Amino acid sequence: MSSRVRVVVAKPGLDGHDRGAKVVARALRDAGMEVIYTGLHQTPEQIVETAIQEDADAVGLSVLSGAHMTLFRRVVELLGERDARDIVVFGGGIIPDADIPELQRIGVAKIFTPGATTQSIVEWVRENVAQPVA
Repeated sequence: MSSRVRVVVAKPGLDGHDRGAKVVARALRDAGMEVIYTGLHQTPEQIVETAIQEDADAVGLSVLSGAHMTLFRRVVELLGERDARDIVVFGGGIIPDADIPELQRIGVAKIFTPGATTQSIVEWVRENVAQPVA
């Protein structure tokens, strides 16, 4: 049984730009975490199913399309419906500062905006996602 943090990195919705998500996924992997990248055009339902099946500790969402309020909210809701609120949700992308407090209120633990370094993301995940017990 692995004791490494398991992170699902996902691109929900119709957004077709995944370079940033792949860079973050690689940084987390290089930092010793297990990373499952879901690919483009995932529905919130697919993302939550993957997170549960993979026994993920966290889900990192990347949204550049402007649909972040709807997509993040739905992922958080579905995790709650599946009794998986222990899975930490974080994300990034083109998200206005004005939307961040509402995203945090609904249960998104952290939002990384453009300019965030991969080091800051790795450090945040290390500090805020519980290490599973081996």
